[in-house]
Amino acid sequence: MLPVTVLEQAGRELLDWQASGMSVMEISHRSAAFMSVAQTAEADLRALLAIPDRYKVLFLQGGATLQFAAIPLNLAKADATLAYINTGVWSQKAIAEARRYNPVTVVADSAAEKFMDVPAARHFDLAEGTPYLHYTANETIGGTEFPYIPDSGDTPLVADMSSTLLSRPLDVSRFGLIYAGAQKNIGPSGLTVVIVREDLIGHSRPELPAVMNYALQAAEGSMANTPPTYAWYLAGLVFKWLKAEGGLAVIGERNRQKAQRLYDYIDGSGYYQSPVASHCRSWMNVPFRLADATLEGCFTQEAAAAGLTNLEGHRSVGGMRASIYNAMPLAGIDALVDFMRGFAARYG
Repeated sequence: MLPVTVLEQAGRELLDWQASGMSVMEISHRSAAFMSVAQTAEADLRALLAIPDRYKVLFLQGGATLQFAAIPLNLAKADATLAYINTGVWSQKAIAEARRYNPVTVVADSAAEKFMDVPAARHFDLAEGTPYLHYTANETIGGTEFPYIPDSGDTPLVADMSSTLLSRPLDVSRFGLIYAGAQKNIGPSGLTVVIVREDLIGHSRPELPAVMNYALQAAEGSMANTPPTYAWYLAGLVFKWLKAEGGLAVIGERNRQKAQRLYDYIDGSGYYQSPVASHCRSWMNVPFRLADATLEGCFTQEAAAAGLTNLEGHRSVGGMRASIYNAMPLAGIDALVDFMRGFAARYG
């Protein structure tokens, strides 16, 4: 979901951006006009997250999935053993891809809990020379979220934050690298943000494709190849919207309230159930089950008729799932809860 004001501005500017007589999609990515868009977007993102100067910010393509390969190829030698935490589908995909290039040790695993919990907070005593520790901050399919930042000591911490980046304040200095697909809280699909500590780049493997090389992309202003200009432009509008809303402290409190209101109703309903351990429930992705699973199809059909869409759980786990990213207003949660209450009264 994108903010309405962002969509409205994009609509106004679609045919004539900044009195140029062209859409922003039609101008050269190398032009001074688009370079200004790119530079402003980076500056606004840095301001929102208070990103230290020693970090590079890259706007890339390929989704978070491409980073599953780019990270080991950029940060690790071929014989190095990588450390990963496994908390669900996206962790598993990252691990499987990393194993194409390096040995991988899974240092913590919540498979025994059917990925409905995350490992308890502790210091990870990793072998000397481990290139990094990787974790997925929010598992969008299972609906779990780390309520803490893992302690990796001196080992660089790498985080897939596709669903959580910009949802609340974040201490970027705790990480070696953060990456996020844009299509949750940043903008439309097609763009990926990578925030990487500059001392970690420039040591890539020779077989690394040039467009995946962090050092090259940083040197070229994320334009070693033609970037997704329209997605980058829209991300910049979202950054400005976040600043106008009061920044990430305000957004974070709003997101906490939205999630709490929905979870409180689910827990007290007597009809719906959250399968996720209460201490690690995602603020962004809220899976829930109906008392009678055979009514799931009926639930989604009636919800859609009421204007509530995209509530189906992922095909691999079933059930329902409400994704309540930044642009979802509190009124949207109230509308969902009202519908759920009525559905339970009719069928419970």
